[in-house]
Amino acid sequence: MGHGHDEALVSTAWLAEHLDDPAIRIVDASFTLPGVKPTGRDNFRAGHIPGAVYFDIDEISDHSTSLPHMLPKPEEFATAMAKLGVGDVHRVVAYEVGSLSTAARAWWMLRAFGHDDVAVLDGGLAKWAAEGRPVTTEIPKLASARFTTRFNSALVRNKAQIFDNLTSECDQVLDARAAERFAGTAPEPWPGRRSGHIPGSLSLPYTRLVDPATKTVLPAEKLAAAFRDAGVGADRPVVCSCGSGVTACALALGLYLIGREDVAIYDGSWAEWGLPGNTPIATGAPRHRP
Repeated sequence: MGHGHDEALVSTAWLAEHLDDPAIRIVDASFTLPGVKPTGRDNFRAGHIPGAVYFDIDEISDHSTSLPHMLPKPEEFATAMAKLGVGDVHRVVAYEVGSLSTAARAWWMLRAFGHDDVAVLDGGLAKWAAEGRPVTTEIPKLASARFTTRFNSALVRNKAQIFDNLTSECDQVLDARAAERFAGTAPEPWPGRRSGHIPGSLSLPYTRLVDPATKTVLPAEKLAAAFRDAGVGADRPVVCSCGSGVTACALALGLYLIGREDVAIYDGSWAEWGLPGNTPIATGAPRHRP
């Protein structure tokens, strides 16, 4: 595929060849915002790749906070994976109904808890079905598996760290939301949030990482150009943010595919930063730093 970390992206042809491999676990991480119908689970029940289980981003989260789908505690994540039949020995392939927006969240969550043998299906269920490959409504019954968590804090940032970064500028903050939301000219879908962006952050809508015709991830050279054009440099780590920590993971995957490993996710993202309070907000188009 010509990417720096090809193991993080698999083709529909590859998955078709490995569909019956007992070492593979397939997770459907389709997700929609609250109130949007059909939901990700509805779509899963309507039809999914044979053998896939549903990876519920909302359910596999920290329910002790009002913030949406924050990372759960390590032991809670381990329990959730075990129930899904995902274990330490498995190579996981995550996909979604569309192309590249939510499957990357499952990819990042697994890596954040120490399971690096995970990939995203290029083109998602849409490409799989368009090629006439099998789709089923049968829910698989997988045996419980042993999943060991080893939390990788380097892949995560919290609000305090983002606040400190306003002064230190140790990290480059890259926003995956649409340009209008970044600029503050479009309302936020999360109720009660202000409009704008984290001061000093850069903008790269996650949709720009996908070929609009094929819905597959851009080749490595085009990915690199997209990040370069957004002002992302090679000199400092990158923290990806978005509305609620989901599509930010698409940017993290894109950076990983071109060889960047110094990339984290601001888990609270705008759902946290945009709340009323003392977090500063900027508006307008991003200013690229020299």
